[in-house]
Amino acid sequence: MLPWKRVLRPLTALLLSAAAVALPATAAHADTATHSGWNDYSCEPSAAHPRPVVLVHGTLGNSVDNWLGLAPYLEARGYCVFSLDYGQLPGVPVFHGLGPIDQSAAQLATFVDQVRSATGTAKVDLVGHSQGGMMPRYYLKFLGGAAKVNALVGIAPDNHGATISGLTNLLPYFPGATDLVKATTPGLADQIPGSAFLTKLNAGGDTVPGVHYTVIATQYDEVATPWRSQYLSGSDVHNVLLQDLCPLDLSEHVLAGLSDRIVFHEAANALDPAHATPTTCASALS
Repeated sequence: MLPWKRVLRPLTALLLSAAAVALPATAAHADTATHSGWNDYSCEPSAAHPRPVVLVHGTLGNSVDNWLGLAPYLEARGYCVFSLDYGQLPGVPVFHGLGPIDQSAAQLATFVDQVRSATGTAKVDLVGHSQGGMMPRYYLKFLGGAAKVNALVGIAPDNHGATISGLTNLLPYFPGATDLVKATTPGLADQIPGSAFLTKLNAGGDTVPGVHYTVIATQYDEVATPWRSQYLSGSDVHNVLLQDLCPLDLSEHVLAGLSDRIVFHEAANALDPAHATPTTCASALS
């Protein structure tokens, strides 16, 4: 084996590990049957919250573990909440979001239609973490999702790619490394800045008419880097830096989506802007 080939597999493993940093220990035991309250297809949206919320997990996440914090938070506030698994690879349980992202977007399209049918609603709201905040934009732009979605809230979304603190910049120094990532984990390859997927996604503008976009970023993000690349440009976009809401908040990429109630409060504001209240450090206790 050539010396560089000895490095490729550890590098790929490092990419995977970096993207999955601090995944909750419960991931190994994820099971959609363990949902406590959400994904209830008998849920009837209320007049106060007339649209169901679909939660879209991030890379190496799943429909349960990514949302053990946010799903109950929204449920307690009267929302019908649903989550899906997408981007599964054959023989890889629990850790999803690794398949080609255009195919993942098609899975989201199918799931949204199921939720709309079950709840009798014309539109849903989407809240996604990491890849889950970026991937839906493909659905909105190319798969007819704009007619079925009111708002997209991205928590630490890698809208213009993820360098993982510059780690992906090393790939050109290892011949064949990019091809290896594409062959084994195409969903990761699609998120490398400059990929064919991201080029297509962002060509002609970041947004589509009729959808309200919110991006919640943290300056301590170590995955979707540089963190300003998470922001979107468009006429109906609200870009928020977590530390502008609470300078004391040290959440990085993973914690922002998993457990940060300041993030959750701002996401809830985006879902119901007519009744929004200021998001501050005190929102951690709300």
